[in-house]
Amino acid sequence: MTGPGPTTASDEMAGEPAERFVDPHSSRRAWGRGLVHFGLLVTAAGALATLTILYIRNAIHADIGLAFVGLVVVHLAQRRRTVARMMSQLARAKSFAERRIRLAASDLILAFLTLNVLVSGVLDWSRGEPIQLPLPPPFDRWHFLSSVALVIYLVVHVWRRRKRLRRSTIQ
Repeated sequence: MTGPGPTTASDEMAGEPAERFVDPHSSRRAWGRGLVHFGLLVTAAGALATLTILYIRNAIHADIGLAFVGLVVVHLAQRRRTVARMMSQLARAKSFAERRIRLAASDLILAFLTLNVLVSGVLDWSRGEPIQLPLPPPFDRWHFLSSVALVIYLVVHVWRRRKRLRRSTIQ
């Protein structure tokens, strides 16, 4: 007998990929969040890479650094519900699970390191020369040292969350 039988429709439904039933808006948001994460990594690396030409083309480094700060703002805006939930839990002094404490501490460290890089960069730019620290070269420059610390922390931060980043959604 040729032609579709009575069970063909149910067989096709059972064999279809799950992507057909995924909300197109959530996959677009997840893709956008992935782009922001990629942009954060690229701009952090780019800002660090342009430190070597800082006094030749200062504007390039400043532009990349400001793009990074802008992406941090976008990243925090994408996670606004998570950040608001963590802040409300802090305000109520409710006991956290260990994972939430680590996540909040990590976000605070990232915010501190990002602000440190921004402030040191603005101060270096306004003075026209790097602020020196009593450390051996090349770690004697405040902006360079804080940038290296930020990039290392970002790499560790993303590496430890790499599996969750694939399935995370913007809330």
